[in-house]
Amino acid sequence: MVVIAFEFNSNFTASSSFHYAANSFSSRPFFVSHAPKLNFSPVIVSIKVSETAKKGYEGNPVRNFKRIGTKIDKKDDEGSSTGNGNARGKPNKGFRDERNQHRSRSLEPRSDDCGLIKSQGEIIGDNVIRANFNGVHGGSVTRRERDHSRKGKTLSGDNFVDRKEAMDTSPGNRYGEIQSLTNTNGRSNGNTKRFHNRGHESDNLEVDRAAFKNLEDPTNVVTKAHFSHKEMEDRIQKLAKQLNGVDIDLPEWMFSKMIRSAKLKFNDYSIRRLITILGNLGNWQRVIQVIEWLQMRERFQSHKPRHVYNAALDALGKLRRPVEALNLFHAMQQQMSTYPDLVAYHSIAVTLGQAGHMKQLFDVIDIMRSPPKKKFNKGIFENWDPRLEPDIIVYNAVLNACIKGKQWEGAFWVLQQLKKQNIQPSAATYGLVMEVMFSCGKYNLVHDFFRKLQKSSIPNPLTYRVLVNTFWKEGKIDEAVSSVNEMERRGIVGSASLYYDLARCLCAAGRSQEALMQIDKICKVASKPLVVTYTGLMQASLDSGNIQDGAYIFEKMKESCAPNLVSYNIMLKAYVKHGMFQEAKELFERMLVNTNNLSNKDDYKMRVIPDIYTFNTMLDACAAEKKWDYFDYVYPRMLYHGYHFNPKRHLRMILEASRAGKEEPLEITWKHLAATDRTPPVSLIKERFCTKLEKDDYVVALKCITSNTPKDLQPFSKLLWLNLFKENSQRFHKDTLVRLMNAASNVISNNSVPNPALVCLVQSCKELCFDTHQNVAYMDSASNVFALENKRVVTNSR
Repeated sequence: MVVIAFEFNSNFTASSSFHYAANSFSSRPFFVSHAPKLNFSPVIVSIKVSETAKKGYEGNPVRNFKRIGTKIDKKDDEGSSTGNGNARGKPNKGFRDERNQHRSRSLEPRSDDCGLIKSQGEIIGDNVIRANFNGVHGGSVTRRERDHSRKGKTLSGDNFVDRKEAMDTSPGNRYGEIQSLTNTNGRSNGNTKRFHNRGHESDNLEVDRAAFKNLEDPTNVVTKAHFSHKEMEDRIQKLAKQLNGVDIDLPEWMFSKMIRSAKLKFNDYSIRRLITILGNLGNWQRVIQVIEWLQMRERFQSHKPRHVYNAALDALGKLRRPVEALNLFHAMQQQMSTYPDLVAYHSIAVTLGQAGHMKQLFDVIDIMRSPPKKKFNKGIFENWDPRLEPDIIVYNAVLNACIKGKQWEGAFWVLQQLKKQNIQPSAATYGLVMEVMFSCGKYNLVHDFFRKLQKSSIPNPLTYRVLVNTFWKEGKIDEAVSSVNEMERRGIVGSASLYYDLARCLCAAGRSQEALMQIDKICKVASKPLVVTYTGLMQASLDSGNIQDGAYIFEKMKESCAPNLVSYNIMLKAYVKHGMFQEAKELFERMLVNTNNLSNKDDYKMRVIPDIYTFNTMLDACAAEKKWDYFDYVYPRMLYHGYHFNPKRHLRMILEASRAGKEEPLEITWKHLAATDRTPPVSLIKERFCTKLEKDDYVVALKCITSNTPKDLQPFSKLLWLNLFKENSQRFHKDTLVRLMNAASNVISNNSVPNPALVCLVQSCKELCFDTHQNVAYMDSASNVFALENKRVVTNSR
């Protein structure tokens, strides 16, 4: 019996060469040197070799390389056995273990190269050979060499010899054969020429395959290209930012190109992360586009597509897109692999509930309880049943919808359904029921449900917040403060919204100093900036009419944080609303000073500059207070800062300023519209026409009409011209009308196609002149007009 101990920790087994060496030197050690150095853990294989099989292998060492084991017949303690030695006549099919169970394990290498086996062994005991193979992938005889052996030749040393010739089977000669076969120097011997002569493909033993290289040298290791999880996350982040920055109308082929350029392996995880990041960026359109792109990619084999759709539902819900989320939810019902599960029902229910879509929410509940309308090929999932019962999260979503719709009956329906299903309402459920009653104005029911909640569980900050708002509406400020103090005595940590509502309640009651004492509690649990809190408190004071408290909070804000643009605009609007023009002017001037100190981009972040809302507020204040001088100062600054003329907002004020003697805003607006290639409004054209005519500049007055005649000529009819002249009769003289009529007649006669607006103008002037003073001058002017008209008619007739 021979026991061979191999030390290796690889999946590769050098079968043929090991077997050849073991059967050749069954009683003596063999030494096979090797080039690679690899460390392997020991595995001992015990083999009993019969004498007949041994002789057979010795007689034909190459031909019998294909089978590694023989039939084991134990005869004596020395491990000798008998056999016929004819391996081809009686092939060996594999190992036979101690339980006589066959294990057909083919260890024949598939390589076409001759393996290079170099090992070193030692004898352990009598019949155990231990080989410490530090280089492995050992050499197995190739299929070509076995073909040569079948033709009567066998590999022996450096030459092919006849198989029928007697071979010296001594260990020394066998070791020489292996040494000549392995060629330790890595140089091919003359045997390769015989392969070329026989037409075989060249097998150059000088070239080491990558699989046989030393793993201790990292440059010789061929590894699969991959990247770490962090690098994959960075690529997903970069792709999401690129998709978020491009135009929403990006073509589909360019969208696919951008996704492929990320060089990501798109699986369920990467798609979910991409959708989540786009949702956090607020780009719900791109989330839907990713889902549509995913549906068209047949090569993308998703193992869990339902999870991808759930991520999209969650993103659309957080972005308050209930319609798009509902469409995606219906699309999920079209396939068995994406059919909604409990997570999807929770997501769509919360989204619809927060949006107040009660009918659609009940439709979702019906779908949840009903079997699928579409017939699916279930296959092995014959017992698949997606029907579910609504849980407390779905019912809480119904309560949210009742808050939006102010349907207090729905709250009682929810409590009945929970009782039927033996579900105990949570503190959040009672808090939502209290909110429903609060939104419906049923304050007594709010207190009833709060007392009921105290009997069953501990109230949470949500319920105390509703209670504080209820006391606020009832005007019970002291009770609101007492309820919060009671909560703190019970060890309940209040939320930022609770303390914020309590502070606003105190501000509305004129107790702004007490309200500011809540700032410290808000800062401990708040996630929003401090300026938002101060602005809310200031707004609460101003809404209740406490302008002085609002100004006090505004000044206190500067000690803790810098007021932002919203804070300035709220305070400015409050000053204007309460007729405090001087205070509003000072605040506005303070903001204008910041615009003069802008030198880099950081200054825009640190300094507050006025926006269009600020300018409009001041223009309204100027118009309300008839401060046309300051209006003439503010309006040009608005255009200078890049804000445009808005006819709905600014036209009325410009006309009033023009009639009050401030012509500059009118002229600036006229030039601004001409520079932006916009047609002035009709009322602006007529106002500038009257202004120029008032200065006896009838030529420029006519250009106002000829250069900007709108398509709609109804405002320039004869009747409207007469009304205009009568309304502004005190602004210009009658002689100016006669000169205007003559100039308009000349313009008409010089054009082949007369301007209809000028024709109506001439007719109205003529009628106005004949109906008023019938003096010679007016008659002569009218006669000249008639003469010019007759001449034009005669010319056109020819």
